[in-house]
Amino acid sequence: MPAQPSHKPSGQVGDAPVDADPAGLRADARRNRERILEAAREVFAAQGIDAPMSAVARRAEVGVATLYRRFPTRTALATAAFAEQLDVCAAAFDEALADPDPGRGLYALLEKVCATQVTDRGFATVFRDQFPDALDHDQERECAEEGLARLVRRAREAGQLRADFDPSDITLLLLAAGGLAGQPREVALAASRRMLAYFFQAFQVERPGSLPPPAVMELRDIRRPPGHP
Repeated sequence: MPAQPSHKPSGQVGDAPVDADPAGLRADARRNRERILEAAREVFAAQGIDAPMSAVARRAEVGVATLYRRFPTRTALATAAFAEQLDVCAAAFDEALADPDPGRGLYALLEKVCATQVTDRGFATVFRDQFPDALDHDQERECAEEGLARLVRRAREAGQLRADFDPSDITLLLLAAGGLAGQPREVALAASRRMLAYFFQAFQVERPGSLPPPAVMELRDIRRPPGHP
């Protein structure tokens, strides 16, 4: 799953300076910055983190020099492109740990993580594969795993998880959810919510009410390329 961010200062990533505060930029510079970030998310989703920076510049319709002026390194670009998603994941961890009901906290966390995973293919691709080493990915993954283990332990002690539940079952859930990333947004969200509810019934976490409604999907969707109507 995406690692829990460590809330590092936004002015620096490793030894690479990050783009200045966008609020202080001229209107045209802000527009260029947003186009670059949108293009980066799309290119990294399609081609992976090693995609040429020139491909990002072409998609953003800016010069390569403009891109490097805003984001001098690949690490700086990837960090800025997915900053919002990182904040969402960090906030979800904080809220889950603060929830007095550990089962509800764990469920809410995974609901948000799954939603991010299935609706933002670029974020899932980058963090699943080779995110730049300058982000201390291993350290952040350890923080996420420690937080997840704490949530699981609390839920088990509260009698909300079956005794033989293992944190690897959550990895299984996230791997399954990742397969929905190529589906249309609303279908992916509906399917991920229903699948999570199924999983949690198997985990024996009490959830009031019935399952979320099923997504509109057919067997042929399994082999349908991403974005295909």
